[in-house]
Amino acid sequence: MSGHFVISLDYEIHWGVFDKKSVDDYRTNLTNVGKVLDRLLEMSDKYDIKLTFATVGFLFAKDKEELLKYAPKHKPSYSKEKFSPYPLIASIGNSEQDDPFHYGLSGIKQIQNNGNHEIGTHTFCHYYCHIPGQNVEQFDNDLSSAIQIAKPLGIDINSLVFPRNMVDPLKPFDKPYLEVLKKHGITSFRGKEKAYIYNIHTTKFYKEWYIFKLLKFLDAYVSVTGPNTYKLEDMTKEKDLFNFPSSRLFRAYSKKLKFLEPLKIKRIKRAMTHAAKKNELFHLWWHPHNFGAQMDENFKNLEEIFKTYKKLNETYNFKSETMTSLANKIKSSS
Repeated sequence: MSGHFVISLDYEIHWGVFDKKSVDDYRTNLTNVGKVLDRLLEMSDKYDIKLTFATVGFLFAKDKEELLKYAPKHKPSYSKEKFSPYPLIASIGNSEQDDPFHYGLSGIKQIQNNGNHEIGTHTFCHYYCHIPGQNVEQFDNDLSSAIQIAKPLGIDINSLVFPRNMVDPLKPFDKPYLEVLKKHGITSFRGKEKAYIYNIHTTKFYKEWYIFKLLKFLDAYVSVTGPNTYKLEDMTKEKDLFNFPSSRLFRAYSKKLKFLEPLKIKRIKRAMTHAAKKNELFHLWWHPHNFGAQMDENFKNLEEIFKTYKKLNETYNFKSETMTSLANKIKSSS
């Protein structure tokens, strides 16, 4: 089997940052999500790239009434209320027309009508599996709501990205959450990079947390952890549930770090080339709102990556796949 290129996008608008930033704090990025989506679809079509949009369930609602209609009975009981988006619902607008920061039905339909991409789930409420206080039953309810609110649009949910990548398939604590995925017919999820610096628990190493943060930052520009590509035969498979780990977060363009941008792109292109030559998986991800500022610079970088994909596709038969199409391909070949 040839190498594969997967792109997953955490499509969340304000629901992905509500516990860190207000709309006013992040207005430029959030306001431009629609324009980012337009350009993403146009450019991906140009280079025959397939995208997986891991979408927060709240965004499917046409209005507040429908959002509340699909809200689960058992909501996450986080020990700190700031992590729950439900109290925020009372203050948001009634629909996308008057509040495009908290509703996204038009964007979802745009992706769906394109026909080349996948709409997966980022849970219903941007659910945090590692925040104390919540439990597996609440996660089960949340995922059920995410699946149900998509059904009237004819969208079947088959892939999932855990918000803030809060999952560790090797830890017993997370096993029940993966069982919930299988229960609801999810066939793939995005795990974290397998390199150690992405899998340490900062609460355990609180005195050294800044070291790991620095190493992750450096790893975006120089090879600290290697290419982070994966052999398909090594993908975690638990009764048809595949873990397609992240290879690289595509960091947004930074004016302050402009001099490092060429290194960032070179790092990604080298890892993609490694995956293509070795018939492995390279999994790139980011959030559409990351591109909301400095859009031209971000898309210039993205097009360079897409051009590299095109060359690798022609030379090594490197294939772009959605998370679900890759899962289906592995199952059909086994």
